[in-house]
Amino acid sequence: MKVSRVPFVVAAAAVALFAVPAAAHADESVHVAMQDLNGTGAKGMAMLTATDSGDLAVTIKASGMTPNAPHAQHIHGSTTGMDFMCPDKSDDKDGNGYVSVEEGLPKYGDIHISLTTTGDTTKASGLAVDRMPMADADGNLTYERVIPAADLPPGTIEHLKDLHVVQHGIDVNNNGTYDMDALGESTFAKSLGVNGIPEEATDPATCGMVTGAAAGSMPTGGVDTGDGSTNDTGGLALYTAGGLALAGVAALVVRRRLGLSRHGR
Repeated sequence: MKVSRVPFVVAAAAVALFAVPAAAHADESVHVAMQDLNGTGAKGMAMLTATDSGDLAVTIKASGMTPNAPHAQHIHGSTTGMDFMCPDKSDDKDGNGYVSVEEGLPKYGDIHISLTTTGDTTKASGLAVDRMPMADADGNLTYERVIPAADLPPGTIEHLKDLHVVQHGIDVNNNGTYDMDALGESTFAKSLGVNGIPEEATDPATCGMVTGAAAGSMPTGGVDTGDGSTNDTGGLALYTAGGLALAGVAALVVRRRLGLSRHGR
């Protein structure tokens, strides 16, 4: 069974990828090298840059992603001293050959920021696939967004070096779509009350930890809290420490974004 696509156009980047914003301090940027997590060859590079006003500029360029498909992506980790890292094959506890969301969460931690294209960036938007970036026909994904300081969880700027990036969505059977044929239904989505979502759509594709600062050392003091928050305090969903608890409206959004019918066909 194959999942049809719903066209989705991601706005073109306004500035060159990986260009440090004019208002940013060069010594407040970190690089994140994202490596394939499930043997599909996906990889990428991200840059996290703290600006003078305390905003966070995020740029990502990835390749080898599932073509013409939405890819949920997040900044994971902790700003409270917990030591998270990227999972590996040893974390495949059920032995199916792929690390799932449930198997990866203990290693890379809860969602710190949802890297949506517009709107809310809290962990409540972790599965807001209608606002996640799409890979192009060649499997390339480009993302660029400045997240206002008011929308950043406390400690984000001070602990950029402790955070990392995870992207989701893999094509195990190389048929150009997320479907049930390869890995079946997503147990993670099903546990949240969303039925008929392929496991391929939720399994992580890349994970990357900070490889070093772009220049100098990371900031240690406080930053301007700023304003102009874009986050919806109501959110689409509620989170527990272990994952998501989606509201009915969020489930509908997920299904529409992936082009799924009521019966998962």
